[in-house]
Amino acid sequence: MTDLTSPGPRSAAHHAWRLEARELLRLAIPLAATQLAQMVILATDTVMLGHFSKAALAAAALGNAVYFLVWLLGSGLPMAVSPVIAHIQGRHGDSGRDQREVRVAVRMGLWSVAISSLPLLAVLVFTRPILLFLGQEPALAADASVFMSGLAWGLPFALGFQVLRSFSTALSRAVPPLIVILLAILWNAGLDYALIFGHFGLPRWGLFGSGLASASSNIFSFLAMLTLALRVPALGRYRILHRLWRPHWQSFAELFRLGVPIGVTMVFEIALFNGAALVMGTFGLASLAAHQIAITIPSLTFMIPLGIGLAAAVRVGVAAGAGDMVAARRAGFTAIGMAMIFMSCTAVVLLAWPRRIASLWLPDIAANADVLALAVSFLHVAAAFQLVDGIQVTSSMSLRGLKDARGPMWIAGASYWLAGAPMCILLGYGLHMQGLGIWLGLAFGLLVAAVTLGARFAIRSKKMNHAV
Repeated sequence: MTDLTSPGPRSAAHHAWRLEARELLRLAIPLAATQLAQMVILATDTVMLGHFSKAALAAAALGNAVYFLVWLLGSGLPMAVSPVIAHIQGRHGDSGRDQREVRVAVRMGLWSVAISSLPLLAVLVFTRPILLFLGQEPALAADASVFMSGLAWGLPFALGFQVLRSFSTALSRAVPPLIVILLAILWNAGLDYALIFGHFGLPRWGLFGSGLASASSNIFSFLAMLTLALRVPALGRYRILHRLWRPHWQSFAELFRLGVPIGVTMVFEIALFNGAALVMGTFGLASLAAHQIAITIPSLTFMIPLGIGLAAAVRVGVAAGAGDMVAARRAGFTAIGMAMIFMSCTAVVLLAWPRRIASLWLPDIAANADVLALAVSFLHVAAAFQLVDGIQVTSSMSLRGLKDARGPMWIAGASYWLAGAPMCILLGYGLHMQGLGIWLGLAFGLLVAAVTLGARFAIRSKKMNHAV
């Protein structure tokens, strides 16, 4: 006789999905807040330099473009620390046996930063020749090099912070990195104000001062995060600095195999969008200005599914490490569903009020009617690709949780450079759609990435489930 008081299989399944959604949100909210807070730091630099001079703002933008690409190349190995630790947690739980393996993963993550920083810094030394090679004005290239001479020294610490953030996040402790970033906002703003304009008795260093302030902010973030990693009981018990100088090449090789494709994947995507900005300049100042306005909105909305995706990488990794592929699939698809819901809402907002949103950047609407019209058309495209952008990032992060990085790297390369870039050229130049064609090409690249990455997660997690 059936017990009518006990929950059936369907009720139990619904409960499991609700529980997963709750746990995912608990981790994703501080992660998304951390991503948004990092954008506040960038916005602070932009506002301060904009008040200093337009030339300084332009030079810093060029310097930051070079720095960001180099940072992306170096950040893959630190980001690989998170799924590696998540798998360790899944295998051992809180039994105490995980402490040594977690400590080794963090140690080798810090080693990877020390080893990779020298060649990456060497690239930044050549900022001026790189920009001249790309056809930038000599004066702007020289000023960008001055900016970089202050900024570059923070790179190893920025990558080191990423290692410690990955460590904390993989242990489902997302609040400590958020606290550090919030403090870094104040630190960066204060030093920007002092070193750019020469306040508080400090020298008026302008561009160099802005770069130095950002570098010191990275140093502060690393040291503050290290302090929390050693002092917060849930993190401190791992004693991450114990035997710091002892190598563990097997763990380093695992980080390398996972981290290099992660870094290259991000470069594939970001390089396409940066390239689109350069192409916009060929269509005139109005197109470029409209592009800069319109791209700001999806850059902000993207932080939420990115936070959800980072949480998914941990949740999927823990479940996969425990050998529970049903839970891993549930975590991944929950993240994808959450991203779809949020991005559908932002798409509605962009479709309903594109003119009002674009007007926020244009105080004199009558004098910038051409810019406003283009920005509105670009925001319509942005609304169309919100959904697929959320799917592609959460699918990619869920695959990262399965320690699947090489396949997504090739998918990203094909989606953005064999599908998206040619479509940009065809529509923008071949069909003379100019800026609108470029945006439609970007949307097409994201669509291909969303479909292929989503399908890969569904197939890979199912195969692994059968294998288990």
